[in-house]
Amino acid sequence: MTATIEHQQAEEHRHTHGPGCGHDAVLHENHVDYVHDGHLHHEHATKTGVHYDECTRCACEGCGDFCAACDCADCTCETCNHATCSCANCSDACSSCTCDDCTCTTCAHAA
Repeated sequence: MTATIEHQQAEEHRHTHGPGCGHDAVLHENHVDYVHDGHLHHEHATKTGVHYDECTRCACEGCGDFCAACDCADCTCETCNHATCSCANCSDACSSCTCDDCTCTTCAHAA
């Protein structure tokens, strides 16, 4: 099954983000977001070229932070970086969990 992910394209950039570009990098799910002018975004390659997409926002009520930087104490957002795998023998973040038999509903690779 393929999921459709909605995304918001960031403003056009004349600068390619990467190591040493001068912007802080944050690993988030299967990509790296870059902190740039008060927001976070990541490169998105398409058939017609490359652009930058805005990082998703936390879905928790009352939180307006980006998922890559969210620090809600009681976060339930599936795409936030700090959610921790709920499997019995795992303590990895859901965004980077690689359990072979993962049952956690918020892990990025869970079916």
